[in-house]
Amino acid sequence: MLELQHVNKRYGSLKVSDDFCLKVAEGHALGVLGPNGAGKSTMFNLITGDVKADSGCILFNGQDITRLAPNKRCRLGVGRSYQIPHPFSNMTVFENLLVGGIFGAEQSEKQAYSACYQVLDETGLLPKANVLAGSLTLLERKRLELARALATSPKLLLLDEIAGGLTDAECQQLIGTIKKIHDNGTTIVWIEHVVNALLAVVDSLIVLDFGQKVAEGEPGAVMNSREVKEIYMGIST
Repeated sequence: MLELQHVNKRYGSLKVSDDFCLKVAEGHALGVLGPNGAGKSTMFNLITGDVKADSGCILFNGQDITRLAPNKRCRLGVGRSYQIPHPFSNMTVFENLLVGGIFGAEQSEKQAYSACYQVLDETGLLPKANVLAGSLTLLERKRLELARALATSPKLLLLDEIAGGLTDAECQQLIGTIKKIHDNGTTIVWIEHVVNALLAVVDSLIVLDFGQKVAEGEPGAVMNSREVKEIYMGIST
């Protein structure tokens, strides 16, 4: 479904994506680990078009989207949540989703109402549908960030540290929701520092450092690898 071929991005002398290659199959859930500054969010920005690659190629369902505008990528099925939720605070939860349905998924108002109702139910936000987004708790705002991405009807869902800042109980609730989304067939790429949350959902892991992929594979094998212990956990082997 998603393929990055030798993608490069630099800011001056700083390489944030260094000859980066990645393949994600349809229906797969991929976890992404790495220290701060490793290039994880830049990878998402390159996939969504928020940042333009200096060189290389990005394919989505076989289509070259390297130079495609972010809104067009969204309408092809690339949806994303952001690390820090920024909802439309003075709009209700339901209205926030309608924006994604109408403008992100190009649905009619009638279609968007029906689809967004289902998303509210799926993400546990139905009781908060008519509440102003600015009054939500952190967990509810995290759920809204997820729901807004789902409202665009993504084929590929990019999650950026969506479990950060939650209590253990709140994190378990969120994990259950994301598992259901994955079980329903949505392809997921998830950046996360809350490792136990990631391992509860993903099929495989990659580890980034200085814009390069340094480990990839089955979650248990990657977590026990020398690269992860040295780079991510700070354990010398």
